[in-house]
Amino acid sequence: MLPARKFNSQNWLPDLFNDFFENSAIDRFRATAPAINVKETEKEYSLEVAAPGSTKEDFKIHVNKDGNLVIAMEKCKEDKEEKDGKYLRKEFSSCKFNQTLILPENADKDKIEACSENGILKIRVPKTEKTKEEEVTRMIEIK
Repeated sequence: MLPARKFNSQNWLPDLFNDFFENSAIDRFRATAPAINVKETEKEYSLEVAAPGSTKEDFKIHVNKDGNLVIAMEKCKEDKEEKDGKYLRKEFSSCKFNQTLILPENADKDKIEACSENGILKIRVPKTEKTKEEEVTRMIEIK
């Protein structure tokens, strides 16, 4: 499962060089997104998205028209009146995240399941069961 990349026509060249030279600027960009673990077994793919402090209501997951898995998260904290002082600097109050993953051909898109527990979003993507006929799509004649 690979992340889908969207290229902006105005800045594709810097991204190309950052990826080629493994520039640390790209690491700083990715640091704002939650970490994602992807595991494959014989029967399924499982994903874990680290999002401490988030609940299942903060997430929206769907398969888009291109057949890709889209994971979106938005967590907004309302500014409450502080009784014991005021913030001089406040760097976290809301968070927004959107990741599109290209699903493999053998992913059963109709049976994807998700749950959230202890700040980890878990997504289960079962594999389709192929019959022997499907595995061999066309025999090649040897001459």
